Amino acid sequence: MEKTLILLKPDALQRGVVGEIISRFEKVGLKIVAAKMSHPDDEHYYHHYETIGKMVSRRGKATFDVTKEYMQISPVLAIVLEGIEAVSIVRKMIGATEPKSAQPGTIRGDYSHISFDFANSRGVTVPNLIHASGDPKEAKLEIKHWFKDDEIFDYETVHEKFTFMGHKK
Repeated sequence: MEKTLILLKPDALQRGVVGEIISRFEKVGLKIVAAKMSHPDDEHYYHHYETIGKMVSRRGKATFDVTKEYMQISPVLAIVLEGIEAVSIVRKMIGATEPKSAQPGTIRGDYSHISFDFANSRGVTVPNLIHASGDPKEAKLEIKHWFKDDEIFDYETVHEKFTFMGHKK
């Protein structure tokens, strides 16, 4: 089974859409194996966005600074989801990074609409509700960064019982 990390960002918490977002993942059969609310410091976000995600290297320090400032306006909810091809399923479900470009039916397409141009013109980041690991390698690094091994649980869901019909390997 593959695991992936999602972070429900400050705008998701402040708008009160956390339950709706989580329920979308549960409805497709992804299992929550870890969850915690956190208010990380600068060092934690630097490790997440640069050491793992290479944001500063790819997009510049100014982009990192506005992102970090935004991520620290309130706590975030970190969740590890598990399922068949969890990383790609979650990426498909959340939609394009730029909410304006996200398709209807995706989380970002249904709950946000801000463009990069709008945010850039104001020197802020795009409030796009959710972060999700970009690939399985990144997911492993991010999960290890956000959770200790004993904070990740293993249990069987009804969905798994019927998906695997007794043949889980």
